[in-house]
Amino acid sequence: MSTAPYATRPQSFRYAGQTPRLSSRSSYPMFLSVQDSVFLQLTWAWRGLYDAFRWNVVFGSVASDSEIRANVYKSVLLNSLSLLSIYIFDLLLLPLVQDQQKWFHRNIGWFYQVLWLLPVVGTSLYLNGTWCTIIAKRTYLLQHGGRPAAPQSTSYTGMLKAIATSAYRVVMVCTSVVVSFALGKIPLVGPTAGFTFLCWVDAYYCFEFVWIARGLSLSRRIRYLEERWAYYFAFGLPSAALCTWGSGLANAALFALVFPVYIIMAMHARPVPTDPYNPMTPIPSQRPEENDIVRHPSPFVPIRLPIFAPVIWLNDGIVKILNVIGGRPIVGHKAAAGRGRGFSDASESAEDGVNTVQMELQSLKSSSSSSSKQVRPTSGRIKIGSQRKLD
Repeated sequence: MSTAPYATRPQSFRYAGQTPRLSSRSSYPMFLSVQDSVFLQLTWAWRGLYDAFRWNVVFGSVASDSEIRANVYKSVLLNSLSLLSIYIFDLLLLPLVQDQQKWFHRNIGWFYQVLWLLPVVGTSLYLNGTWCTIIAKRTYLLQHGGRPAAPQSTSYTGMLKAIATSAYRVVMVCTSVVVSFALGKIPLVGPTAGFTFLCWVDAYYCFEFVWIARGLSLSRRIRYLEERWAYYFAFGLPSAALCTWGSGLANAALFALVFPVYIIMAMHARPVPTDPYNPMTPIPSQRPEENDIVRHPSPFVPIRLPIFAPVIWLNDGIVKILNVIGGRPIVGHKAAAGRGRGFSDASESAEDGVNTVQMELQSLKSSSSSSSKQVRPTSGRIKIGSQRKLD
C-alpha cells in the first residue's frame, strides 16, 4: 500500500479569522559579532587618521583663495612669534637667572613674562580665534556654496547672545583643560587617560565650526562626536601628540599654530559612520522584506561613549552658580524630563545666551516698572482755580 509523500516545507496552522504575525525571531534585533564590531571601529579610526593628514587639501585651499591665505599667514607669523618668545625664555633666560644673588637678575624672568610673554601670547590667542573664524567661514563657503549660518543680529539682544556664547566657549575650554589635568593625576592610567581625552577635545574644537555652520546645538554636537568616538579620537591624535612636548604656554601656542590647518581639514572631512546604530550596508536578498534588516554593533563594543559628561557636569555647576549670583531662579527645561542626559540643558541655554538675555530683560522690566511708579497718576492732581498743580 503506497502512501502520499509528505510536503518538504513545514506547514503553519492558523485559526479562521486569525491574522498572520511575524515570529519572535524575526522581530528580535540582529547584532554583529564582536570581531566585526571591533574591525569596524578600527576602520573608522583609520579613516579619521587619514583625514587628519590630508595636507594636500590644506595646500590647495591656501593656494586657491587669497582670503584664506592671508589669514593663515597672519596666524602662522604671530603664533611663531609667540613660540619664539616662549622658547627664548625657557632655553635662554631661565638658565641664566637661576642661582643669581642680585634682585634684578633674580626677577628678570618675571619681568620678561609679565611685560612681554603674556601680552604676546594672549594677543595671539585672541587674534587667532578671529582669524580661524574667518578661515572656517570662507572654507565652508567654498566647500558647500552657501553661507554657513544666519548673520548675527545687531540688536541689543543679539549682542547679548553673542557675548554669552563667547563666554560659554571660554568656560568650556577651561573646564576641558581642568578635566584633562585631573585625568592626568590618576595613578598608573592617568597620563594615558588625559592624553586620550585631549585627542577628543582637540577634534571637537576642530569640527565645532562645521557643526555650528550646520545649525547643530550643543547637545547634538556632543552626541555626534560621542557616537563616532573612534573616528574623532584618531583625527585629534596628531594635534594632541604635537601639543604635549613643552610647557603649558608652549603647548597652547603650538595648538594655535596648527589650529587653522586642522579646521580646513575638518571642513573637507567625512566622519564615519553615517549611522552608528546600523553601520553595515544592507545585503541584497531575494526577499525584499529582508533588505531593511537593521544589524546593530555588538553590545560588547559601545556605540556611544560619555566622553564629555564630566565637562558638561562642571559647566552645569558653573551656570547654576552664575544664575544664583545673578538673582535668577534655576528653572528646569520641560524637554529635559524625557531625556537621559538632560543635565546639559542649562549649559545649552547658557551657550545660546538665553539666561543672559532673560536676566537683562528682567532687569530692564523691573527698572521700567520702578520708574513708572514714581510718577503719580492724574487722580492725584488738584485743580486750584483754572490752573492745575501737583499735590
